[in-house]
Amino acid sequence: MGKADFLSPKAIANRIKSKGLQKLRWYCQMCQKQCRDENGFKCHCMSESHQRQLLLASENPQRFLNYFSTEFRNDFLELLRRRFGTKRVHNNIVYNEYISHREHIHMNATQWETLTDFTKWLGREGFCKVDETPKGWYIQYIDRDPETIRRQQELERKKKQDLDDEEKTAKFIEKQVRRGLEGKELETPVYTELSRESEEEKVAFNLNKGASTSIAASSKTSSVLGPNALKTVGEVVKRKESSHTSGQSKEKKKKSALDEIMELEEEKKRTARTDYWLQPEIIVKIITKKLGEKYHKKKAVVKEVIDKYTAVVKMLDSGDKLKLDQTHLETVIPAPGKKVLVLNGGYRGNEGILESINEKSFSATITIDSGPLKGRRVEGVLYEDISKLA
Repeated sequence: MGKADFLSPKAIANRIKSKGLQKLRWYCQMCQKQCRDENGFKCHCMSESHQRQLLLASENPQRFLNYFSTEFRNDFLELLRRRFGTKRVHNNIVYNEYISHREHIHMNATQWETLTDFTKWLGREGFCKVDETPKGWYIQYIDRDPETIRRQQELERKKKQDLDDEEKTAKFIEKQVRRGLEGKELETPVYTELSRESEEEKVAFNLNKGASTSIAASSKTSSVLGPNALKTVGEVVKRKESSHTSGQSKEKKKKSALDEIMELEEEKKRTARTDYWLQPEIIVKIITKKLGEKYHKKKAVVKEVIDKYTAVVKMLDSGDKLKLDQTHLETVIPAPGKKVLVLNGGYRGNEGILESINEKSFSATITIDSGPLKGRRVEGVLYEDISKLA
């Protein structure tokens, strides 16, 4: 029976069924293939592509298990951090949201058998705070990002240093007033008893006189302290302004903090190396013997890179397409004068022209031919860091 037409009801129904999540037991993580029923999964397990992937996995099964476990942990924690932050949440809620993405890493390919085991492991390793309740396991993400900790420390330091200008000025004036009052003795009031020499004499109180004396006394103290305090405040303000302007001129001469940070980042990028090097449109050589003599030591072109470490290659002689790990491939060094692509190091992703080869040190000299660094000559580039362009 022929295949159903694209717009037929059966084809549309099959596409609708394949959109949703299927049963976990009918999913092959090595091939990233989801089957809808037991018969489909059985046919997939008997296929040539699945057998080839099993041969590759049998060389180092622990490596594949560790890779899938690491990817599952990183994606789960990233979702927990981005979606829920440091809130306390049920682990099943996070897991259901994680598996809603169709291309997620399935738990049956990791070192954990159940979600409870994975939750306990997160608590033991210190990634989350874990507690068990009658309703199930709850997790709370612990944010140990160095950038977040550094930002919090900077904010606290800034709060301590940034005092209000008004508060500084008020403290300074109060200090000057206290200093001015230290060398002077305040007049103490003399209290006398109210008495009359004769009973016919009237007792009179002159309230205005006391008020005027207090006003005069206050004006005297203000006249004594005011000019001195104002002069000292003016001098301090002038000193601050002069020091501020001199500091600005020095900062203009020196490099700014942003320039220094940018230089450090560029230096890190130049010296940084990664454990993956695959790039599309480069020529590689197959070095594994598991696929037989037909493909051993043959050259191929990388057509697609999957998850940084896996490549879909097309053979140059036969045109066959294979899915291989980067450990089964090696770079190809062309003749001098040919174009190459830098695969690792600070110049990663730049095209260049091969100038010469040093066989003793297994390195080469190239000239960058693309990007802002065009024309730069780079020496001592390792063989595994460059490969011929298709």
